[in-house]
Amino acid sequence: MDALILLGSFALLCAIGVPVAYALGLSALIAAFWVDIPLEAVILKISDGTDDFALLAIPFFVLAGAIMAEGGMAARLINLARIFVGAVRGGLAYVNILASSLFGCVSGSSVADTASIGSVMIPQMAKAGYPRVYATNVTICGSVQALLIPPSHNAVIYSLAAGGTISVAHLFLAGVFPGLLFGACLLGLVAWTAHKRDLPRGEPIKLADMPRIVREALWGLVTVIIIIGGILSGVFTPTESAAVACVYAFAVTLFVYRDYRWRDLPHLVHRVVKTVAMVMMLIGFSVAFGYMMAIMRIPAQVTEVFLGISENKYVFLLLVNVLLLVLGTFMDVAPMLLICTPIFLPVIAKLGIDPVHFGMIMITNLGIGLITPPVGPTLFVGCAIGKVTMEEVTRHLWPFYGAMCFSLLLVTYIPAISLWLPGLMR
Repeated sequence: MDALILLGSFALLCAIGVPVAYALGLSALIAAFWVDIPLEAVILKISDGTDDFALLAIPFFVLAGAIMAEGGMAARLINLARIFVGAVRGGLAYVNILASSLFGCVSGSSVADTASIGSVMIPQMAKAGYPRVYATNVTICGSVQALLIPPSHNAVIYSLAAGGTISVAHLFLAGVFPGLLFGACLLGLVAWTAHKRDLPRGEPIKLADMPRIVREALWGLVTVIIIIGGILSGVFTPTESAAVACVYAFAVTLFVYRDYRWRDLPHLVHRVVKTVAMVMMLIGFSVAFGYMMAIMRIPAQVTEVFLGISENKYVFLLLVNVLLLVLGTFMDVAPMLLICTPIFLPVIAKLGIDPVHFGMIMITNLGIGLITPPVGPTLFVGCAIGKVTMEEVTRHLWPFYGAMCFSLLLVTYIPAISLWLPGLMR
């Protein structure tokens, strides 16, 4: 009954339109009142949830990604991608996905990726003769790579949801190959579609322009070297690398590219502060929610249920994939990570599943949910930029779902894809 009060009140609050963060906090308070726990204990847990030095990495990563997203980085990475695949049949679709792979190394956000790459690529693809719906689908699906390829602030959130027991550096490294595999599966689908539908060929980049294009794009890609290289070498912690990357992003955008105007900076900072405030509230309330789940032994009960169905870890992973794919259609990545991680960790510990590997499974699953109705923020942004309806996009998304789910299955059942790089650090 106690679990029903906590989970039922959360579901009811979400159903009547209460934002997820507030629903988490209110349902924790309702459950505390039900089991006669002092409400002050819940408030203290909310405060403790945001009092963590590692959380500083999130605003820095979000700010660095926002600066690069609006400072001309997307256009330069698109030009870099054109050098490699721009002239083949379906070239602009290849460019779109490859540019998302490169930009994901900077933004760490699917929505930012869609907004930046889509605003440039969708009109270009439509002008070249690609259907707008197809261009939009390529853009939104390619942007999911940003959740996996470092730096991903969702990896930081997963680490925090696990109680800080999982290294952020290991999670960053674990996301490299799953992200590239995800992009490769989409490129394979584009190759098949390009010949089946006779998609247009792109124009090759002039040889004389290539050195300039590469030089301009490399300025932004140095951000990845700062973050990953700094962490691997031990020079920076993940939080420190995020701060350094943020300073570097400012310098490149304002003094090298000079596409961004100083007077626009306050508006950008204002948007970033709103985003970070929302994330921090979500984290604080989710800690209180997790505290109540622990008191009510919900993780232990879920463990018993799953192990009662099957003690085979492969069956468990299949069940988790189905569950997360469904839940991800109704809720954003961050709250799902914060709610589900404490529930699943005891189960994966008993089944011998590596928590770093499981983090990649969760993030890939929930990334697919970002482009799945009814609640798909990346899907909404893509439709707005592509000037198409959600119904049109959804009807033609099925081949892309097939490619993405194939990638998900490979990540799920071949742990080495996620664990080989982190293994080099251990």
